[in-house]
Amino acid sequence: MTKQASKLKFHKMTKDTNPVSLLRAELARRKLDGFIVPRADAHQGEYVPPYAARLGWVTGFTGSAGVAVILRDKAAIFVDGRYTLQVRDQVDITVISPHSVIDEPPEQWIAANLSAGQKLGFDPWLHTLDGTERIEKACEKAGADLIACTTNPVDTVWHDQPAPPTAPIVPHPIGYAGEASSAKRARIGHEIKQLGADAAVLTLPDSIAWLLNIRGGDVAHSPLPLCFAVLHADATAQLFAAPAKISDALQKHLGDAVRIVPPETFDAALTRLGQQQATILIDRATAAVTIARQLEQAGARLLFRPDPCLLPKALKNDVEIAGMRAAHLRDGAALSNFLAWLDREAPSGKLDELTAAATLQRFREATGKLKDLSFPTISGAGPNGAIVHYAVTEKTNRLLEPGSLYLVDSGGQYLDGTTDVTRTVAIGTPTRDQVIRFTQVLKGHIALSGIRFPKGVNGAHLDVLARQFLWQAGLDFDHGTGHGVGSYLSVHEGPQNISRRPNNVPLQPGMIVSNEPGYYKAGEFGIRIENLVCVTAARIPEGGEREMMGFEPLTLAPIDLRLVDPALLNHDERAWLNSYHATVRDKLAPLVAAETREWLVNATRALP
Repeated sequence: MTKQASKLKFHKMTKDTNPVSLLRAELARRKLDGFIVPRADAHQGEYVPPYAARLGWVTGFTGSAGVAVILRDKAAIFVDGRYTLQVRDQVDITVISPHSVIDEPPEQWIAANLSAGQKLGFDPWLHTLDGTERIEKACEKAGADLIACTTNPVDTVWHDQPAPPTAPIVPHPIGYAGEASSAKRARIGHEIKQLGADAAVLTLPDSIAWLLNIRGGDVAHSPLPLCFAVLHADATAQLFAAPAKISDALQKHLGDAVRIVPPETFDAALTRLGQQQATILIDRATAAVTIARQLEQAGARLLFRPDPCLLPKALKNDVEIAGMRAAHLRDGAALSNFLAWLDREAPSGKLDELTAAATLQRFREATGKLKDLSFPTISGAGPNGAIVHYAVTEKTNRLLEPGSLYLVDSGGQYLDGTTDVTRTVAIGTPTRDQVIRFTQVLKGHIALSGIRFPKGVNGAHLDVLARQFLWQAGLDFDHGTGHGVGSYLSVHEGPQNISRRPNNVPLQPGMIVSNEPGYYKAGEFGIRIENLVCVTAARIPEGGEREMMGFEPLTLAPIDLRLVDPALLNHDERAWLNSYHATVRDKLAPLVAAETREWLVNATRALP
């Protein structure tokens, strides 16, 4: 999809082939003055199937988050700090101006650029209730109207738009899930009843996959089935999924308490719930606005609460945690085999980003357990490593040159777990600047890894730990420090995170988060060190009065000691790094290839 979107960009030559021109002509036909194009599908997931990649088709931008506003005479695209460089590379900025979604949100731009009496269109399946209300206020401020389109105008002019996916939905065995779907449905159904609701409408595919112990293949890199569900307080459920996705084995797995119905009946089911004057739990932050409004217009009472599966899904059970440990063990061995290979091959100066990424994938495939990558590998050499979510293509492919840094952020999907790990590697002899910055990032990584914290602490409370040494040097990074991770589900999972953004979800035992501080020097190099960690109960120190929690590292892979200045580490930091490397060495040595073992011993040697 990345290559396709990039190719589309280079074909924007005439009004007949330029997607922005085609869209503007369609908007004029509909008597609309503009249209909002988010990177979203009806399920509001991070990864969208090709048919829903409307933002990429219109603008050429292929990042995982963004939104464009196309008006008659101007257009803008809004991205976060991860994509500041990428958006300028992929988008024709003479036609669509790039903006920071943080510094100038779309709503602010809309209020400033719409005129009184104008009509701004939007697809109500692609916006949440929260998001829609913000846009409505912006339009009201400008004296304009926000118009819900019954059909998406992008779909009208995208003549070679791919078809919706129909990958089979398959059972996810309890040996990996750790809890039967019936038990999950009873537990969540009871919570729905306790809240005074009759049912919950579930729109997030990962929530439905977790609840019903099913997996799919409708989007790249996440084993998700695109579907909707209604869970009733009595633990029965309706699954709205295309018949082509359903097998006899799946129906047997789901049992009689889960009724599978065609997706085209979803609207009618919402109307029936309204006609029954049912109280429906719905997540205003993730459900499409059209679902909420249809329920309300039909007579339902809406109870706005977070998706009831989000928190239970994040609290991994013992089976899931054991599976994650096993997945990271084999993944760490594969990554170490790759890093050893990289050290042998990179000094030649002939190795490039695409070859390195493909080789790393082959090492993971050699485990015999890999189902898919958990996301497209970020394989960035030199200045490309400074692009936070860099996507290598034939056009951008660089050699790993001596004296440069190579940043590789990658992961795998295994039946027993999902991995996500970043390592930054010196190609040849690093510069003093590279060593200092890497060590500052490492100190932040260690500070977060070793923290003890009491009940009630959330990721926003801890984020500064990873940034403090960069801040002292007048530096920072423009992405979150950590995100949740699913169990053979999405590599980015809520509701927990570690970020400066406010988050009222406390970290709890069983949650898995990433620890990934970084530093990016535009045009020169990028640094990121990422481990996944599991929140666990921590030992209470002598004299302590409260229960404490800490982080157990799951990721097992060497951290490049050539980039570490031991003089910049204190005693506790050196002790942490030596202990971590001893664990990596002891656990991986029996699993790596024979030619990797000597390399591994040296790569994990203790610092004095």
